Amino acid sequence: MVIDVSGNIRKMQARLDHPVSYSLFFNDKAVAMNELINKKITLEFAGKINCVHCGRNTNKSFNQGYCYPCFQKLAQCDSCIMSPEKCHYESGTCREPLWGDEFCMQDHVVYLANSSGVKVGITRASQVPTRWIDQGAVQALPVFRVRTRQQSGFIELLFKQHISDKTNWRSMLKGETEVLDLDLQREQLLTECAEDIKALQDRFGIHAISVLTGMHTVSIDYPVESYPSKISSLSFDKEQKIEGILQGIKGQYLILDTGVLNIRKFGGYEISLNA
Repeated sequence: MVIDVSGNIRKMQARLDHPVSYSLFFNDKAVAMNELINKKITLEFAGKINCVHCGRNTNKSFNQGYCYPCFQKLAQCDSCIMSPEKCHYESGTCREPLWGDEFCMQDHVVYLANSSGVKVGITRASQVPTRWIDQGAVQALPVFRVRTRQQSGFIELLFKQHISDKTNWRSMLKGETEVLDLDLQREQLLTECAEDIKALQDRFGIHAISVLTGMHTVSIDYPVESYPSKISSLSFDKEQKIEGILQGIKGQYLILDTGVLNIRKFGGYEISLNA
């Protein structure tokens, strides 16, 4: 099989199979990346970046693929996306209220994940399990379903007082993550945060802040033949051509024998792939 394709890339699309199935799109052309594991691949940057939103040429991308004007004006690039508890939709100052209706004023899930140890995270209900896969989680457990992104941010803030909300990407890529009892972690957090959770339920209504029951931990395995013992990060901002044997894929990273490449970071870059 010979692969020779080029185009502007986005983050890989993933499907929860055993192991996870990955596709990388070059404009509209999809490449099944699992089929390239154990093969030599060459990725080359053409020197051109197009904004993932408006398509204009840009010398530098912001926030994983946007030109500077879009970065400044789009709601999806606002600071409240990273800190959802700071949502200002109800104040009437949302950059794009219609976008907020579609993405922020929708049901969200607060979950526990094990990517490099236990962490708390949030995602739109429609993004389960994609969000877990993008983070390289080997286990995930939904804990709450809430009605808005802001409400999920309030719950996340409570849990962050006890556990991390970050993934140690280097540990995640070394495959050193131990299996954890997420059910036990869940019960401990619900007990420790009980008073604050009740306060949120009193504020928004018990139907808006719902504890999920009967949920089971989801286990996720990835198409990785060999994990690196030492992490060396590869970047198209430093190297025009990146090549090596594809040893695996985890999260949004290609694991090569020459280093690891975060595909999501280079959204909008025009890349050619040869294999």
